[in-house]
Amino acid sequence: MQGTLNEIDIRSILQLIELGQRTGELLIEAYQTSLGHQNYDHQLSELRASPSLKMEARRIFWLVFFVNGQIVYTIPSKNRGCRRLRDYLSRYQINILPQELENLQRISHNEIEYAYLWQLIEEHRLTPEQGKTIIQQMVQETLFDLLSLRQGAFIFEMGLGLDPLLTSLEISPLVREMMTEVQQWKQLHPYFQSPQQALSITNQQQLQETLPEKAYEQLLHWADGKTSLRGLSRRLQRNLGSLARSIYPYVERGWLHPIIATSPSVSKPQTVWDESTPRHETHVVCLDDDLTIGKMVEEILKENGYQISLITDPLSGLSLIFELNPDIILCDIAMPKLDGYEICAMLRHSRAFQYTPIIMLTGKEGFIDRIRARMMGATDYLTKPFGEQELLLLIDKYIHSH
Repeated sequence: MQGTLNEIDIRSILQLIELGQRTGELLIEAYQTSLGHQNYDHQLSELRASPSLKMEARRIFWLVFFVNGQIVYTIPSKNRGCRRLRDYLSRYQINILPQELENLQRISHNEIEYAYLWQLIEEHRLTPEQGKTIIQQMVQETLFDLLSLRQGAFIFEMGLGLDPLLTSLEISPLVREMMTEVQQWKQLHPYFQSPQQALSITNQQQLQETLPEKAYEQLLHWADGKTSLRGLSRRLQRNLGSLARSIYPYVERGWLHPIIATSPSVSKPQTVWDESTPRHETHVVCLDDDLTIGKMVEEILKENGYQISLITDPLSGLSLIFELNPDIILCDIAMPKLDGYEICAMLRHSRAFQYTPIIMLTGKEGFIDRIRARMMGATDYLTKPFGEQELLLLIDKYIHSH
Protein backbone atom coordinates (compact mmCIF):
# COMPACT_ATOMS: atom_id res chain seq x y z
CA MET A 1 0.00 0.00 0.00
CA GLN A 2 1.50 3.29 -1.09
CA GLY A 3 0.51 6.66 -2.50
CA THR A 4 0.15 10.33 -1.62
CA LEU A 5 -1.97 12.12 0.95
CA ASN A 6 -3.82 13.77 -1.93
CA GLU A 7 -5.28 10.33 -2.69
CA ILE A 8 -6.03 9.14 0.84
CA ASP A 9 -5.77 10.82 4.23
CA ILE A 10 -3.89 9.62 7.29
CA ARG A 11 -7.05 8.61 9.16
CA SER A 12 -8.13 6.32 6.33
CA ILE A 13 -4.66 4.76 6.08
CA LEU A 14 -4.66 4.01 9.81
CA GLN A 15 -8.18 2.63 9.61
CA LEU A 16 -7.20 0.23 6.81
CA ILE A 17 -4.25 -1.02 8.84
CA GLU A 18 -6.44 -1.46 11.91
CA LEU A 19 -9.28 -3.25 10.10
CA GLY A 20 -6.83 -5.51 8.29
CA GLN A 21 -5.05 -6.26 11.59
CA ARG A 22 -1.78 -5.74 9.74
CA THR A 23 1.74 -6.03 11.06
CA GLY A 24 4.46 -3.90 9.49
CA GLU A 25 5.79 -0.37 9.10
CA LEU A 26 4.17 2.79 7.76
CA LEU A 27 6.51 5.49 6.47
CA ILE A 28 5.31 9.02 5.72
CA GLU A 29 7.37 11.78 4.13
CA ALA A 30 6.68 15.48 3.70
CA TYR A 31 8.78 18.42 2.54
CA GLN A 32 9.20 21.72 4.33
CA THR A 33 10.74 24.52 2.28
CA SER A 34 11.57 28.10 3.05
CA LEU A 35 9.01 29.08 0.42
CA GLY A 36 6.23 27.48 2.42
CA HIS A 37 4.67 25.47 -0.44
CA GLN A 38 1.85 23.18 0.59
CA ASN A 39 1.46 21.13 -2.59
CA TYR A 40 3.65 18.03 -2.39
CA ASP A 41 3.93 17.42 -6.16
CA HIS A 42 4.71 21.09 -6.75
CA GLN A 43 7.42 20.93 -4.09
CA LEU A 44 9.00 17.87 -5.66
CA SER A 45 9.09 19.42 -9.13
CA GLU A 46 10.69 22.60 -7.79
CA LEU A 47 13.21 20.66 -5.75
CA ARG A 48 14.29 18.64 -8.78
CA ALA A 49 14.55 21.77 -10.91
CA SER A 50 16.50 23.86 -8.42
CA PRO A 51 19.58 22.43 -6.68
CA SER A 52 19.83 25.52 -4.51
CA LEU A 53 16.29 25.02 -3.27
CA LYS A 54 17.24 21.54 -2.08
CA MET A 55 19.49 23.14 0.49
CA GLU A 56 16.50 25.08 1.83
CA ALA A 57 14.17 22.08 1.87
CA ARG A 58 13.86 19.68 4.76
CA ARG A 59 12.57 16.17 4.31
CA ILE A 60 10.50 15.13 7.31
CA PHE A 61 9.86 11.46 7.96
CA TRP A 62 7.74 9.49 10.37
CA LEU A 63 7.93 5.74 10.88
CA VAL A 64 5.02 3.96 12.61
CA PHE A 65 5.26 0.31 13.72
CA PHE A 66 2.17 -1.92 13.87
CA VAL A 67 1.43 -5.37 15.28
CA ASN A 68 -1.97 -6.94 14.46
CA GLY A 69 -3.48 -3.57 13.58
CA GLN A 70 -2.30 -1.77 16.71
CA ILE A 71 0.45 0.85 17.06
CA VAL A 72 3.45 -0.28 19.06
CA TYR A 73 6.02 2.46 18.45
CA THR A 74 6.76 5.53 16.32
CA ILE A 75 9.86 7.42 15.19
CA PRO A 76 10.16 10.99 13.84
CA SER A 77 13.08 12.00 11.61
CA LYS A 78 13.99 14.83 14.02
CA ASN A 79 15.34 12.59 16.75
CA ARG A 80 19.11 12.94 16.65
CA GLY A 81 20.89 11.55 19.66
CA CYS A 82 17.57 10.15 20.96
CA ARG A 83 16.58 13.74 21.78
CA ARG A 84 12.94 12.78 22.22
CA LEU A 85 13.75 10.04 24.74
CA ARG A 86 16.11 12.41 26.57
CA ASP A 87 13.18 14.77 27.14
CA TYR A 88 10.92 12.00 28.44
CA LEU A 89 13.58 10.50 30.70
CA SER A 90 14.33 13.85 32.34
CA ARG A 91 11.18 13.46 34.45
CA TYR A 92 12.71 10.30 35.95
CA GLN A 93 16.14 11.91 36.45
CA ILE A 94 17.70 9.49 33.94
CA ASN A 95 20.44 10.68 31.58
CA ILE A 96 21.30 8.91 28.33
CA LEU A 97 24.96 7.90 28.26
CA PRO A 98 26.71 8.06 24.84
CA GLN A 99 28.71 4.91 25.57
CA GLU A 100 25.52 2.94 26.17
CA LEU A 101 24.12 4.15 22.86
CA GLU A 102 27.31 3.10 21.12
CA ASN A 103 27.16 -0.40 22.58
CA LEU A 104 23.50 -0.82 21.63
CA GLN A 105 24.16 0.41 18.09
CA ARG A 106 26.58 -2.48 17.66
CA ILE A 107 24.41 -5.30 18.99
CA SER A 108 20.73 -4.37 18.63
CA HIS A 109 18.57 -5.06 15.56
CA ASN A 110 15.90 -2.63 16.82
CA GLU A 111 15.81 1.15 16.50
CA ILE A 112 18.37 2.54 18.93
CA GLU A 113 15.85 4.55 20.96
CA TYR A 114 13.56 1.55 21.43
CA ALA A 115 16.51 -0.68 22.34
CA TYR A 116 17.70 1.85 24.92
CA LEU A 117 14.24 2.03 26.48
CA TRP A 118 14.24 -1.76 26.83
CA GLN A 119 17.70 -1.71 28.36
CA LEU A 120 16.55 0.74 31.03
CA ILE A 121 13.63 -1.54 31.89
CA GLU A 122 15.80 -4.67 32.01
CA GLU A 123 18.25 -2.89 34.31
CA HIS A 124 15.34 -1.79 36.54
CA ARG A 125 16.20 1.87 36.03
CA LEU A 126 12.74 2.32 34.54
CA THR A 127 9.58 0.33 35.29
CA PRO A 128 7.58 -1.36 32.50
CA GLU A 129 4.66 0.94 33.24
CA GLN A 130 6.87 4.00 32.89
CA GLY A 131 8.16 2.62 29.58
CA LYS A 132 4.61 2.06 28.34
CA THR A 133 3.64 5.60 29.33
CA ILE A 134 6.60 7.02 27.40
CA ILE A 135 5.73 5.04 24.26
CA GLN A 136 2.07 6.06 24.47
CA GLN A 137 3.05 9.73 24.66
CA MET A 138 5.50 9.28 21.77
CA VAL A 139 2.69 7.76 19.70
CA GLN A 140 0.32 10.59 20.62
CA GLU A 141 2.73 13.30 19.50
CA THR A 142 3.42 11.45 16.23
CA LEU A 143 -0.30 11.15 15.53
CA PHE A 144 -0.71 14.85 16.30
CA ASP A 145 1.85 15.63 13.59
CA LEU A 146 0.43 13.15 11.08
CA LEU A 147 -3.18 14.21 11.54
CA SER A 148 -2.10 17.83 10.98
CA LEU A 149 -0.46 16.82 7.69
CA ARG A 150 -2.24 17.52 4.41
CA GLN A 151 0.45 16.84 1.81
CA GLY A 152 3.02 14.07 1.59
CA ALA A 153 3.64 10.51 0.48
CA PHE A 154 3.42 7.19 2.27
CA ILE A 155 4.18 3.50 1.98
CA PHE A 156 3.10 0.60 4.18
CA GLU A 157 5.23 -2.52 4.14
CA MET A 158 4.13 -5.79 5.74
CA GLY A 159 6.80 -7.29 7.98
CA LEU A 160 7.73 -8.71 11.33
CA GLY A 161 6.70 -6.82 14.43
CA LEU A 162 9.04 -5.30 16.99
CA ASP A 163 10.60 -7.84 19.30
CA PRO A 164 10.40 -7.70 22.26
CA LEU A 165 7.06 -5.92 22.41
CA LEU A 166 6.46 -3.52 25.29
CA THR A 167 2.95 -2.29 24.55
CA SER A 168 0.30 -1.99 21.83
CA LEU A 169 -2.28 0.77 21.41
CA GLU A 170 -5.68 0.70 19.72
CA ILE A 171 -5.78 3.09 16.78
CA SER A 172 -9.38 4.37 16.77
CA PRO A 173 -9.50 5.84 20.32
CA LEU A 174 -6.09 7.44 19.84
CA VAL A 175 -7.08 8.99 16.51
CA ARG A 176 -10.29 10.42 18.00
CA GLU A 177 -8.37 11.89 20.93
CA MET A 178 -5.66 13.42 18.78
CA MET A 179 -8.12 14.79 16.21
CA THR A 180 -9.72 16.76 19.03
CA GLU A 181 -6.27 17.94 20.07
CA VAL A 182 -5.45 19.06 16.50
CA GLN A 183 -8.73 20.98 16.21
CA GLN A 184 -8.10 22.76 19.51
CA TRP A 185 -4.56 23.58 18.41
CA LYS A 186 -5.84 25.15 15.21
CA GLN A 187 -7.97 27.54 17.25
CA LEU A 188 -4.77 29.02 18.67
CA HIS A 189 -3.58 30.22 15.23
CA PRO A 190 -1.95 32.48 14.23
CA TYR A 191 -0.08 32.76 17.54
CA PHE A 192 0.84 29.07 17.65
CA GLN A 193 1.76 27.54 14.33
CA SER A 194 4.31 24.81 15.11
CA PRO A 195 5.22 22.56 18.06
CA GLN A 196 8.81 23.63 17.37
CA GLN A 197 8.11 27.20 18.45
CA ALA A 198 9.74 28.41 21.65
CA LEU A 199 8.73 31.22 24.00
CA SER A 200 10.38 34.52 24.82
CA ILE A 201 9.24 36.91 27.55
CA THR A 202 8.26 40.38 26.38
CA ASN A 203 6.67 41.76 29.57
CA GLN A 204 8.31 40.27 32.64
CA GLN A 205 6.67 42.68 35.10
CA GLN A 206 3.10 41.85 34.05
CA LEU A 207 3.81 38.11 34.21
CA GLN A 208 5.35 38.40 37.66
CA GLU A 209 2.35 40.36 38.97
CA THR A 210 -0.18 37.95 37.43
CA LEU A 211 1.28 34.47 37.92
CA PRO A 212 1.80 32.56 41.20
CA GLU A 213 5.45 32.67 42.28
CA LYS A 214 6.18 29.01 41.43
CA ALA A 215 4.55 29.28 37.99
CA TYR A 216 6.45 32.48 37.29
CA GLU A 217 9.79 30.88 38.22
CA GLN A 218 9.04 27.91 35.96
CA LEU A 219 8.19 30.26 33.12
CA LEU A 220 11.44 32.18 33.55
CA HIS A 221 13.31 28.89 33.28
CA TRP A 222 11.55 27.57 30.16
CA ALA A 223 10.79 30.75 28.20
CA ASP A 224 14.37 30.96 26.98
CA GLY A 225 13.80 31.15 23.21
CA LYS A 226 15.40 27.70 22.90
CA THR A 227 13.05 25.17 24.51
CA SER A 228 10.37 24.14 22.03
CA LEU A 229 6.74 23.76 23.04
CA ARG A 230 7.03 20.07 22.23
CA GLY A 231 10.11 19.66 24.41
CA LEU A 232 8.35 21.54 27.19
CA SER A 233 5.24 19.35 26.94
CA ARG A 234 7.39 16.21 27.27
CA ARG A 235 9.25 17.50 30.31
CA LEU A 236 6.16 18.85 32.09
CA GLN A 237 4.08 15.75 31.23
CA ARG A 238 1.37 17.81 29.58
CA ASN A 239 -0.06 17.32 26.13
CA LEU A 240 0.79 19.99 23.60
CA GLY A 241 -2.73 21.40 23.21
CA SER A 242 -3.31 21.75 26.93
CA LEU A 243 0.06 23.42 27.40
CA ALA A 244 -0.51 25.87 24.54
CA ARG A 245 -4.01 26.76 25.78
CA SER A 246 -2.66 27.56 29.25
CA ILE A 247 -0.06 29.91 27.74
CA TYR A 248 -2.34 31.42 25.08
CA PRO A 249 -3.86 34.26 27.21
CA TYR A 250 -0.39 35.67 27.95
CA VAL A 251 0.64 35.37 24.31
CA GLU A 252 -2.56 37.11 23.21
CA ARG A 253 -1.83 40.00 25.62
CA GLY A 254 1.69 40.30 24.23
CA TRP A 255 3.48 39.28 27.44
CA LEU A 256 4.91 36.15 25.82
CA HIS A 257 5.98 35.77 22.21
CA PRO A 258 6.26 32.45 20.31
CA ILE A 259 9.40 32.27 18.15
CA ILE A 260 11.29 29.64 16.20
CA ALA A 261 13.57 27.83 18.65
CA THR A 262 17.19 28.88 18.19
CA SER A 263 18.61 25.56 19.38
CA PRO A 264 17.45 22.10 20.49
CA SER A 265 15.32 21.88 23.59
CA VAL A 266 18.09 20.06 25.41
CA SER A 267 21.78 20.69 25.56
CA LYS A 268 23.66 19.27 22.62
CA PRO A 269 24.49 15.62 23.40
CA GLN A 270 28.00 14.33 23.19
CA THR A 271 28.80 12.56 19.96
CA VAL A 272 28.11 8.83 20.13
CA TRP A 273 31.23 7.95 18.18
CA ASP A 274 34.83 8.48 19.19
CA GLU A 275 36.12 10.93 16.59
CA SER A 276 39.74 10.20 17.52
CA THR A 277 39.84 6.86 15.69
CA PRO A 278 42.03 7.21 12.55
CA ARG A 279 40.15 7.01 9.28
CA HIS A 280 42.72 4.69 7.72
CA GLU A 281 41.41 1.87 9.95
CA THR A 282 38.07 2.04 8.15
CA HIS A 283 37.64 -0.20 5.10
CA VAL A 284 34.96 0.93 2.63
CA VAL A 285 33.64 -1.14 -0.28
CA CYS A 286 32.00 0.71 -3.18
CA LEU A 287 29.84 -1.49 -5.43
CA ASP A 288 28.87 0.44 -8.57
CA ASP A 289 28.79 -0.71 -12.21
CA ASP A 290 29.45 2.89 -13.32
CA LEU A 291 33.27 2.99 -13.42
CA THR A 292 33.32 6.81 -13.53
CA ILE A 293 31.33 7.10 -10.30
CA GLY A 294 33.33 4.31 -8.73
CA LYS A 295 36.68 5.90 -9.54
CA MET A 296 35.47 9.26 -8.22
CA VAL A 297 34.45 7.68 -4.91
CA GLU A 298 37.72 5.74 -4.78
CA GLU A 299 39.79 8.89 -5.32
CA ILE A 300 37.91 10.93 -2.72
CA LEU A 301 38.14 8.27 -0.03
CA LYS A 302 41.80 7.44 -0.69
CA GLU A 303 42.74 11.12 -0.47
CA ASN A 304 40.98 11.31 2.87
CA GLY A 305 42.71 8.35 4.46
CA TYR A 306 40.21 5.54 3.95
CA GLN A 307 40.95 2.02 2.72
CA ILE A 308 38.70 1.59 -0.34
CA SER A 309 37.85 -1.41 -2.52
CA LEU A 310 36.01 -0.74 -5.79
CA ILE A 311 33.74 -3.44 -7.27
CA THR A 312 31.99 -2.95 -10.63
CA ASP A 313 30.40 -6.39 -11.20
CA PRO A 314 27.44 -7.01 -8.87
CA LEU A 315 27.35 -10.80 -9.39
CA SER A 316 30.97 -11.49 -8.52
CA GLY A 317 31.00 -8.52 -6.16
CA LEU A 318 28.63 -10.11 -3.66
CA SER A 319 31.00 -12.97 -2.83
CA LEU A 320 33.93 -10.55 -2.84
CA ILE A 321 32.25 -8.41 -0.18
CA PHE A 322 32.19 -11.42 2.13
CA GLU A 323 35.91 -11.95 1.54
CA LEU A 324 36.78 -8.29 2.17
CA ASN A 325 34.51 -7.93 5.23
CA PRO A 326 34.39 -4.09 5.02
CA ASP A 327 33.33 -1.67 7.74
CA ILE A 328 31.03 0.34 5.46
CA ILE A 329 29.38 -0.58 2.14
CA LEU A 330 28.42 1.90 -0.61
CA CYS A 331 26.05 0.20 -3.05
CA ASP A 332 24.49 1.47 -6.27
CA ILE A 333 20.79 0.65 -6.75
CA ALA A 334 20.41 0.53 -10.55
CA MET A 335 22.72 -2.29 -11.71
CA PRO A 336 22.19 -5.07 -14.28
CA LYS A 337 21.60 -8.72 -13.29
CA LEU A 338 21.50 -7.95 -9.58
CA ASP A 339 20.29 -4.60 -8.29
CA GLY A 340 21.25 -2.85 -5.08
CA TYR A 341 18.02 -3.74 -3.28
CA GLU A 342 18.68 -7.46 -3.78
CA ILE A 343 22.30 -7.13 -2.70
CA CYS A 344 21.34 -5.17 0.40
CA ALA A 345 18.70 -7.76 1.36
CA MET A 346 21.16 -10.65 0.87
CA LEU A 347 23.79 -8.94 2.99
CA ARG A 348 21.30 -8.24 5.76
CA HIS A 349 20.32 -11.92 5.86
CA SER A 350 23.92 -12.76 6.67
CA ARG A 351 25.00 -12.53 10.27
CA ALA A 352 28.33 -11.05 9.14
CA PHE A 353 26.64 -7.91 7.72
CA GLN A 354 23.58 -7.65 9.92
CA TYR A 355 24.74 -4.37 11.44
CA THR A 356 27.23 -3.08 8.83
CA PRO A 357 26.30 0.41 7.54
CA ILE A 358 25.01 0.08 3.95
CA ILE A 359 24.63 3.37 2.07
CA MET A 360 22.73 3.26 -1.23
CA LEU A 361 24.10 5.34 -4.12
CA THR A 362 21.56 6.15 -6.80
CA GLY A 363 20.35 8.73 -9.26
CA LYS A 364 16.75 8.09 -8.24
CA GLU A 365 15.02 10.87 -6.31
CA GLY A 366 11.70 9.14 -5.57
CA PHE A 367 10.37 8.69 -2.06
CA ILE A 368 9.40 5.10 -2.79
CA ASP A 369 12.96 4.26 -3.86
CA ARG A 370 14.33 5.63 -0.60
CA ILE A 371 11.74 3.76 1.42
CA ARG A 372 12.33 0.52 -0.49
CA ALA A 373 16.04 0.86 0.26
CA ARG A 374 15.15 1.38 3.92
CA MET A 375 12.91 -1.69 3.88
CA MET A 376 15.69 -3.81 2.42
CA GLY A 377 17.84 -2.81 5.37
CA ALA A 378 19.82 0.14 3.98
CA THR A 379 21.26 2.43 6.63
CA ASP A 380 21.21 5.61 4.55
CA TYR A 381 20.82 6.97 1.04
CA LEU A 382 22.94 9.29 -1.13
CA THR A 383 21.58 10.72 -4.38
CA LYS A 384 23.81 11.18 -7.45
CA PRO A 385 25.36 13.50 -8.34
CA PHE A 386 26.95 14.13 -4.96
CA GLY A 387 29.97 16.18 -3.95
CA GLU A 388 33.07 15.32 -1.95
CA GLN A 389 31.85 16.90 1.28
CA GLU A 390 28.46 15.19 0.99
CA LEU A 391 30.12 11.79 0.69
CA LEU A 392 32.66 12.38 3.45
CA LEU A 393 30.08 13.67 5.90
CA LEU A 394 27.92 10.61 5.36
CA ILE A 395 30.85 8.21 5.71
CA ASP A 396 32.03 10.03 8.85
CA LYS A 397 28.55 9.67 10.29
CA TYR A 398 28.87 5.88 10.28
CA ILE A 399 32.63 5.48 10.57
CA HIS A 400 32.51 3.79 13.99
CA SER A 401 29.17 2.02 13.81
CA HIS A 402 30.61 -1.36 12.88
